[in-house]
Amino acid sequence: MPTNARAFTYAGASQPITRTIPVETPVNILYGNQPFAVMMASPQDIEDFCVGFSLTEGIIDRLDDIRAIEIETKDKAVLARMSIAADKMQRLLARSRNMMGRTGCGLCGIEDLAQLKRDQAARVALDPAAPVSAAAISRALQQLEAMQPLNALTHAVHAAAFADVAGDLVLVREDVGRHNALDKLVGALLRKERSAAAGFVVISSRASFEMVEKAAAVGAHTLVAISAPTSLAIERARDLALTMIAVARHDGAIAFTGELNILTGGLAA
Repeated sequence: MPTNARAFTYAGASQPITRTIPVETPVNILYGNQPFAVMMASPQDIEDFCVGFSLTEGIIDRLDDIRAIEIETKDKAVLARMSIAADKMQRLLARSRNMMGRTGCGLCGIEDLAQLKRDQAARVALDPAAPVSAAAISRALQQLEAMQPLNALTHAVHAAAFADVAGDLVLVREDVGRHNALDKLVGALLRKERSAAAGFVVISSRASFEMVEKAAAVGAHTLVAISAPTSLAIERARDLALTMIAVARHDGAIAFTGELNILTGGLAA
């Protein structure tokens, strides 16, 4: 969205400018008539977001648990109402939660870490991992910037991408929130019936505990992050046998877990 502003230097010079900024929209998520969360997100790819969010929050276990999605935009906000399978709705109603106003940087409806680990272990897909090469990681990183049109305009949004075993990016989603971007990618993978084990996930942000959880929820075996991981993210990646590649740059990266799963032998030019 173009916005008028004034740029200034610390030496005292200033001039009027027009800057494109990302739109941030409240997304009110309901299951049936049950309000669940208000998330602040970019208004693109909302159906992907709803599907991915539903999976990574443990509301659904698979895509066909969602019967219908209705998206309505009103007064600069989005209402996303989902109809889900009866058993999943019963499970949802049984969970305690306090979610309103959340920004995506927490763990929804989880009362303790042990519960989260139990829930997540039951949801990790069992598809065999495809081999990932250092050259493929390099190739994906080279493609990432050119496949972020919203970030090219605003320089203010995150991206989550899925690359095939050759390192070609086949899906990219953007959002003002890094968690949202990954949820959108998860939803896109489910809706397009792509196995997350048949390649690897790339995120433009740091690798935190929640990002590891979300990647694992969709069955990814390898997560590549531009920035550094947190200590708990590394611990959780080890628990889930997830290969964690971080501080990923064009000239190399660091394997914090699963280094034996990365095929080396020269990076792509």
